[in-house]
Amino acid sequence: MTIRHDRSSGNAHFLLHWRDPTKVGHAGGLYQVLPVGIFQPSGEQLDHERNDFSLWRCLIREFAEELLGEKESSGGPINYEQWPFAVELSDAKRDRRVRPYCLGIGVDPLTFATDLLSVVVFDAAVFDALFGELVETNAEGELIGGEVSRIPGIPFNEAHVTQLLSDHPMQSAGAAVLALAWSKRQVLLAA
Repeated sequence: MTIRHDRSSGNAHFLLHWRDPTKVGHAGGLYQVLPVGIFQPSGEQLDHERNDFSLWRCLIREFAEELLGEKESSGGPINYEQWPFAVELSDAKRDRRVRPYCLGIGVDPLTFATDLLSVVVFDAAVFDALFGELVETNAEGELIGGEVSRIPGIPFNEAHVTQLLSDHPMQSAGAAVLALAWSKRQVLLAA
């Protein structure tokens, strides 16, 4: 889950994704928080496994793909130390302007798909600088509430969280991480 947090106003927004059933093989037609992806290397060669065995690096690739519309890697191993997006994101993480959390592991009771329930909280200025070119659609569906000209995302408040969890067809891991993030909001937004 991605949260954009404006520390000065205290406002927070999160991104939501509608997974287009014509584009995805899993959870088509459902809403999901962003990013979502399979924890796997960017390629099949052993070099990729060694290079990409990192939840953080997986998140970097998913942010680039789902929020900026970049293609999944199909070439050699990614040089994260020279990829400007990865460097900026990792520097912001090191400075605590981007704060990743793992809230748990969820297992879909119907498919047995296992998900790491993670939240990444971005200071608003960092989010705006990194995702100024936020896409409205990507290879897997459509961003909901991703207005580029205004604050992107859906307000992270009780009314919106409750409405999504009760009135929208949510992918189970997305619903779980949204509910957990709401219950842990004081910790997530305090750092």
